[in-house]
Amino acid sequence: MPRLATLLCLLLIAGPLAAENRLPESRAEIQLSFSPVVREAAPAVVNVFTSRVVADRPTPFAADPFFSDLFRNFGRAQPRVENALGSGVIVSPDGMVVSNYHVVGRADQIRVVLADRREFEAEVLLADEESDLAVLRLEGAHDLPSLPLRDSDEIEVGDLVLAIGNPFGIGQTVSSGIVSGLARSGLSIGGGRGYFIQTDAAINPGNSGGALVDMAGRLVGINTAILSRSGGSNGIGFAIPANLVSRFIEQAEAGARRFQRPWAGLSGQPVDAALAEALGMDSPRGVVLNALHPESPFRAAGLGVGDVVLALGGDPVNTPQEMLFRLSAEGIGRQIEVSYRHRGAARPQTASVDLVAPPETPPRDPLTIRSQSVLAGLSVVNLNPAVVQENALPAGLSGVLVTDPGAIGGRGGLAPGDILLQINDREIRSTADVAAAARKGGRRWYVEYLRNGRRGVLRFRV
Repeated sequence: MPRLATLLCLLLIAGPLAAENRLPESRAEIQLSFSPVVREAAPAVVNVFTSRVVADRPTPFAADPFFSDLFRNFGRAQPRVENALGSGVIVSPDGMVVSNYHVVGRADQIRVVLADRREFEAEVLLADEESDLAVLRLEGAHDLPSLPLRDSDEIEVGDLVLAIGNPFGIGQTVSSGIVSGLARSGLSIGGGRGYFIQTDAAINPGNSGGALVDMAGRLVGINTAILSRSGGSNGIGFAIPANLVSRFIEQAEAGARRFQRPWAGLSGQPVDAALAEALGMDSPRGVVLNALHPESPFRAAGLGVGDVVLALGGDPVNTPQEMLFRLSAEGIGRQIEVSYRHRGAARPQTASVDLVAPPETPPRDPLTIRSQSVLAGLSVVNLNPAVVQENALPAGLSGVLVTDPGAIGGRGGLAPGDILLQINDREIRSTADVAAAARKGGRRWYVEYLRNGRRGVLRFRV
């Protein structure tokens, strides 16, 4: 009898569900089928095909970790077309699409195919490598199906979700699972580094940029990467939360060409068990501040080195990446409440911090060497908080950043992103020092630079 009653109940549910084509409203309906959610959400998920021309320099040392770097600029460059595929999500009826930076950020051509097989050319409106997000505009599109965004802070571990995308290029595919983890941070995955929602819904290559949706058909996050030893799904996938996606859409609609995130002007580290004991805390939580820029808005609000940030906007933070996410999701021009533990204080304190853009001090003073100097073509800018943030560099750096190494500098091994320390006998502290070193000239050249925290030296004779 109990089985018969359950069967009759399911039959009664199935009739109205099919007739009304509505979203499921009860646990029984969800257990019956995900098809109403898929019908609602799938038309707004698109396939993204990209191509770009790259210059290859064939070398027999390509697989050698030492000689491949030594001989990377030798030989004649041969153009080659590189194709890639991924997914995207339509977020407005006029053709605004969100995808991953690693899918479309460097593409020369982008073609988007809808679920109904219509095709559109697309252009990138806003892209950010650090967040691994990009916003596209479909040319000539209107009245398209789109997905509403859900407040991703409402998501809980155990919530049912669906991943929709184009894995392996086989066509639109839906997989189901649950939210298996929140606040996954400190990971460098999918080309970005930050704060992710973890899901066990099957995500594979090609799913990048696709939708992670809840049982109401709302966008929870943008699928971006998996953890895998084989290249296939092992049930650990990551999605960028919808709250950050919402901020990207807002800035793209306002015409921004570069994503602007609030500037904290600080560096910190997670509080582990040993640090918690040293600080007199009952449990390890929060982020202890190691350094503060003189113009940091956190310093202006009363925080100092040694203080422990416990929460931003009421949400706990336990890593610097979580802090960055909370600030980015809030946006410039607002205020956020900070809960922190002052050095030696028994109870947490609160303060309001203004969310501001990174300052342009000192001025960038961009310089390109255009004389007959051996450094001709070298382009540099002064480092300041805005330049540091744009290039995802460690906080607190100063000096001169290479934006273009020029012909000879590039052949010698100098690269964009290097920080110049010394040219010949001149210490480099500003672009004016670079100009002076270029004017002095000479036959023997010594260039010292910093790359990824390691010093390098370039010596050559002309």
